[in-house]
Amino acid sequence: MNFTKLLATAAVALGLAGAAVAQDKTKVGFVYVGPVGDGGWTFEHNEGRLAVEEHFGDAVETVFVENVAEGPDSERVMTQMALEGADLIFTTSFGYMDPTINVAKKFPNVKFEHATGYKRADNVSTYSARFYEGRAVQGHIAGKMTKTNTVGYIGSFPIPEVIRGINSAYLHAKKVNPDVEFKIIWVYTWFDPAKEADAAKALIDQGADVVLQHTDSTAPQAAAQEAGDVMTFGQASDMAEYGPFPRVSSIIDNWAPYYIARTQAVIDGSWSSVDTWDGIPTGMVEIGEITDAVPADIKAEALAMVEAMRTGAYHPFTGPIKKQDGSDWLADGETADDGTLAGMNFYVEGITGDIPQ
Repeated sequence: MNFTKLLATAAVALGLAGAAVAQDKTKVGFVYVGPVGDGGWTFEHNEGRLAVEEHFGDAVETVFVENVAEGPDSERVMTQMALEGADLIFTTSFGYMDPTINVAKKFPNVKFEHATGYKRADNVSTYSARFYEGRAVQGHIAGKMTKTNTVGYIGSFPIPEVIRGINSAYLHAKKVNPDVEFKIIWVYTWFDPAKEADAAKALIDQGADVVLQHTDSTAPQAAAQEAGDVMTFGQASDMAEYGPFPRVSSIIDNWAPYYIARTQAVIDGSWSSVDTWDGIPTGMVEIGEITDAVPADIKAEALAMVEAMRTGAYHPFTGPIKKQDGSDWLADGETADDGTLAGMNFYVEGITGDIPQ
C-alpha cells in the first residue's frame, strides 16, 4: 500500500472511531418557554440542565432552545432536536403537551419528558412539582403579615396548576386571618415583564400590600420594591436579589436530581414512561430563606408547616373545605386526592370572581 493510501485509510479509521465516540455520547435536549435569564421558571430548568452537564461530563451533550412559543413553533423545535440526534428531550411548559405527543409519535426511539402536563405515551413521561405546598407557606406568611387584608395574585393561565396554587395560598391566609381578601389578575403569559409589572401595580393600586405571582420574571418584585411597603415571594427561583424585603421567601423548583436520574435511565436502558409529581418531601420543591423581615414567631410557624409537609404529617388540602359555590368538597380531616388536584377547575369558598374559561 502506498503512503497516500495509508494516510487515507488511517483517516477513514479515525473518522469511524470519532463517529462511534459521538454516537456513544447521550444527547439531551431542553425546550424552554422563556429566556434562560428570566430569573424564574426557565432559569431553574436551565440550572437543572447545567447540573446534568456537570454530573455526566463528557458522556452527555446537552442542547437547548429558549423563548419557544407554545403551539406549532414548539413542534418544529422538538422535531429539529430529534432529527439532530437527541436521545432525550425535556419540554418544559404546559402548552407543549400536545406538540410533545405529536412529535413523539414520529420519533418512537427518542424519549420525551413533558413538564406539568398529563398526556403520556410509551416514549413520553410527565413530571411536575407540588408547588401548592410552597403556596401554603406563602399564604400563611401573607395572612399573618398583611396590614390591608388584601393579597394580590398574578395568574398566568387558568390551568389546574395555577388554580391549585391560588386555592392553597388563600386557604392558609384565611386560616390565620379571617378578614383576608384575594384579588386575582390573569395576564395570559408565562413571561412578559411589562405585563407582569402592570399587573403588580394594578394590584397595589387596589390596596394589596402582598403580591404573589405565578409568572416567571422578577418584574413584580421590582414593582413592589418601587411601591415601598409591599411584600412579595420569589416564584420558581429564589429571586433573593430582592430580599430581605420585598421578597421575604420563595418557592424554588429544584429539577436537577430529576434530570440527572432520567438521563441516567436513558444511558443504562432502564427508562420507562412514568408520571412523577414530587414536592417538599423529595426536595423538588424547596422553600427559599425566610428573611428577618418576617417576625420570628411567624417564621417559626412557617418552618413548622414545611417540616410537617416534609414528613407527610400535613397536607395543604385538608378538610373541612367547601367549594366557591358553597358545596362540600372535603369533610373534616379528609385530604384531597391527586386526581382532583391534578384537574382542579374550581375556587374554594371565599375567593371572589370567576375562573376565566
